[in-house]
Amino acid sequence: MIVRPRLHWFRMLLVWRGSVLGRILPQLLTMTGVALVVVVVHKQHPTLLPDLTPIPFTLLGIALAIFLGFRNSVSYDRFWEARRLWGAVLNDTRSLARQVVTLTDADADSQRTFVHGLIAFAHALKAQLRGADATPALRGLLPDDVRADVARARFKPALLLRRSGDQLLALRRRGQLEPVLHAAMDRHLGSLTDSLGGCERIASTPIPFAYSVLLHRTAYLYSFMLPLGLVATVGAATPVVVALASYTFFALEALAEELQDPFGIEPNDLPLDSITWMIEATLRETIGEPVLSDEPVAVQHVLR
Repeated sequence: MIVRPRLHWFRMLLVWRGSVLGRILPQLLTMTGVALVVVVVHKQHPTLLPDLTPIPFTLLGIALAIFLGFRNSVSYDRFWEARRLWGAVLNDTRSLARQVVTLTDADADSQRTFVHGLIAFAHALKAQLRGADATPALRGLLPDDVRADVARARFKPALLLRRSGDQLLALRRRGQLEPVLHAAMDRHLGSLTDSLGGCERIASTPIPFAYSVLLHRTAYLYSFMLPLGLVATVGAATPVVVALASYTFFALEALAEELQDPFGIEPNDLPLDSITWMIEATLRETIGEPVLSDEPVAVQHVLR
């Protein structure tokens, strides 16, 4: 995700990266070319094209804009819910790291092992949501035998949470964690499980395909036919008007496509690399360890 301060109004007009213009430029050029052909044909052969008025296109354009706005609202709801879930992951891992340091009698090695498991959970969750391999990110966080078991697992974050639960149970049995505090810390593990399930629900439940196809077809048919309704009244300016209208509809559709899968690597998706780095950095500082990796460029604007 691109995270940047608000630009000057003039630079906002010219910005390219993150504007989805690159994705829809071929479609815009096609629609502008169609409009140019309609203008030329209408000028040279006025009777060859059907005589349409702008009124139907006005009504259809309003309806299409409403449906696209609803589609974007649905996509943004998914994006914002995903952001809230990752915020909960940050809060719960911070709380667990603080509690294992301040509320238990565990030695430094046990504390470090537990906190490293929480860091591994964040990396494994990010990798699972992106369909990537989490094994390289887990190197140095887990013992070799544990990392091998996690690498073979299908649901790696869930396995890591179970391992954290086993560690808390072991502390309790050794008398290093009071039962009431064990229950309190286990609630944070339960909250992490809820966040994991919520992220999996978003990732595995896309917006119904038929709904996307309906809006896609309607937007393209509208843009293809729009020059016929404008050429008689707008004339040579028809390609400009068609390009502006098409840009609005195609950009909204492209943005909704990006936001409906907030865990990807598109410019407008969640900055999971920055959030994961923040989790690792704050958890390492909790146990007095240095941060091993460099700060991502966008992280200074995230979670602050």
